[in-house]
Amino acid sequence: MKLIGKKIGILFEADYYENEIFYYQYRFPEEGAEIHFLTRLWGQPKITFAGHEHKVPMDCWESFENMSDEELRSYSAIIVPSGMVSDRLRYTEDVEKIPPATEFLKRVFAEPTILKGIICHGLWLTAPATELVKGRKLVCHNNLIGDAKAYGAIYVNEDVVVDGDLVTGRSGGHAHFFAAKIIEILSEKA
Repeated sequence: MKLIGKKIGILFEADYYENEIFYYQYRFPEEGAEIHFLTRLWGQPKITFAGHEHKVPMDCWESFENMSDEELRSYSAIIVPSGMVSDRLRYTEDVEKIPPATEFLKRVFAEPTILKGIICHGLWLTAPATELVKGRKLVCHNNLIGDAKAYGAIYVNEDVVVDGDLVTGRSGGHAHFFAAKIIEILSEKA
């Protein structure tokens, strides 16, 4: 088990891609990692989200909002998954403010010890804070290549791209390649 003592946060919302999320739910713990699904709870103790393809319900009871710096630093990796998760998470009640999920992502990017993982349409969450990916090599879903370039990112046509502490994957269908790279990198860290 390569990830004993590692903690991985996965951002979560409705319309999640079941195959990807279920893969992470089993694969990371197989290597000994502790995983946490993080969302906006909107004052609720938990929220049940339905998946995109099969409408499979999944409960989430942990929030990234108001997470202390100490707790944030306890994570080895934070993943922004594919599909509509990031689109739903970029909702903000105040259109003059950056969405809370993007604010959280900015905090994650400010921590050099945390591995950042963004796959497929997860890139959407960086739209309000393009400085996070500007000048960084990445891959995303083919539908977002124009977005990536508009954000100032350097698009690389590979299934998985690593640029320092940023790992990106092409699509949810490539979750196994993406997870394998995250496992490889985290297992090399002390």
